Amino acid sequence: MSYLIRLATRSDESGIQMAIKAVYDEYEFPWYPEDYHADLYNLDTHYTANDFPFYVAEHEGTIVGTGVLAHHPLIRSNSPDQKTILFEDMIRVCATDCSTERLYVHPEARRMGIGRAIMNQILTTAKLRSYIGMEVWTDTRFEEAHKLYLKMGATMVGERLCHDPEQSPEWGLFLPV
Repeated sequence: MSYLIRLATRSDESGIQMAIKAVYDEYEFPWYPEDYHADLYNLDTHYTANDFPFYVAEHEGTIVGTGVLAHHPLIRSNSPDQKTILFEDMIRVCATDCSTERLYVHPEARRMGIGRAIMNQILTTAKLRSYIGMEVWTDTRFEEAHKLYLKMGATMVGERLCHDPEQSPEWGLFLPV
């Protein structure tokens, strides 16, 4: 399968929603278009306006993967051994100034290198922007994603309950940029 990794545009919103919703359907997660998923219905407000590059993988005109590079103030620890900290009412990964968000690959497009390609693009952009550390929070059920992050050099550093309506359990990883 050949695919193209590119920046998303407003016209990609429905394709992005369909790709991510396919993963949600696979895991029987609920979908909240007016709440937890509202960002996917207005990329300009949630991503472009914040200078968060939103990448898509496209195959034959169909969005089959997504991923965002978000940035935030450097999250500092209170001690060298501390890996996570409560920051702005959420458990966050220390020594990070950026994060990967909304990384999903459509179930029918998996095991083709799409997730890795999107992550490589996100990391390349993070390096160009001189970020130092990336936090990744991933649902504990996304086993293939965990393998990818670990192969890319991430280390597991903590866990938390997600801010989604179900408070899904997540693992936190640190990935050096």
